[in-house]
Amino acid sequence: MVVTHGALPPRRQRHALTIGTFDGVHRGHEAILDRVAAEAAALGVPSCVLTFEPHPREFFAPALAPARLTRLREKLEWFAQAGIARTHVARFDAKLAAFSPERFLEEMVVQGLQAAWLLVGKDFRFGARRAGDFALLARAADRHGFALDAMPDVTQGGERVSSSGIRAALEAGDLEGAAALLGRRYTMSGRVAHGEGLGRKLGYPTANLPLRRRPPLSGIFVVEAELEETEQRLRGAASVGTRPTIREHARPLLEVHLLDFEGDLYGRHLRVTFLERLRGEQKFDGLEALRAAIAADVARTREYFARHG
Repeated sequence: MVVTHGALPPRRQRHALTIGTFDGVHRGHEAILDRVAAEAAALGVPSCVLTFEPHPREFFAPALAPARLTRLREKLEWFAQAGIARTHVARFDAKLAAFSPERFLEEMVVQGLQAAWLLVGKDFRFGARRAGDFALLARAADRHGFALDAMPDVTQGGERVSSSGIRAALEAGDLEGAAALLGRRYTMSGRVAHGEGLGRKLGYPTANLPLRRRPPLSGIFVVEAELEETEQRLRGAASVGTRPTIREHARPLLEVHLLDFEGDLYGRHLRVTFLERLRGEQKFDGLEALRAAIAADVARTREYFARHG
């Protein structure tokens, strides 16, 4: 998959296109991507996703923005797996936020990406103050000669599949509910960084993945971790949160203790799949109490894998 960034000069290559943030790349998003790939093949043009970084809500109100389900890297990986030929990542900044709906259509959709066919949801809004809607898109499609389709809602168990629904499930610790909406178990990934070495001092060394944004879940979990370079799958227990026993108001961190593993993971990319929630994050009365809690968490993790093979 080709990934482009920045300005979009006019191109001669037409595309089958969809537009959105696609946070989580859930069942509904996958249905959109499948339709785009199929229509592109039928039209004989490349499939394309136009997405944004950062999420528009992170630009307008960072403190109130929802927790991210997926990093940009993860989204691009899912797009590629869905067979998308090209993704353009538009930087969402003050300039783009000020685009009128008409300018957004002209510069991004018509001239920049040369849409031959466009798929969006009927509630899709775009342009300054979200003034653009599906009716405006339909008029533009007639004027500029591209086809326009609306994607119906995708439901799971009678519930509309949405990123907000997945966030709510993860926040409540409902990993099975989140997996039903995602179409797979929830994962987080990142590059292992040096930490403070506290886990090793307590007898439970961890691979530390700093989180730049507030995660959608917190607590202690049974996990499987996969090393990207080798696809080796490892079992472990993970903590997601701010480690209140250690310090107040710390940045969020994903810490993974891998069972029966020895080796240097620093700088390597790790994908962590969440299997079961053991408990919420707690503040303990000192390091010995924390050590005892970790020992209990690891024992329960071993019990989980003994039950599930």
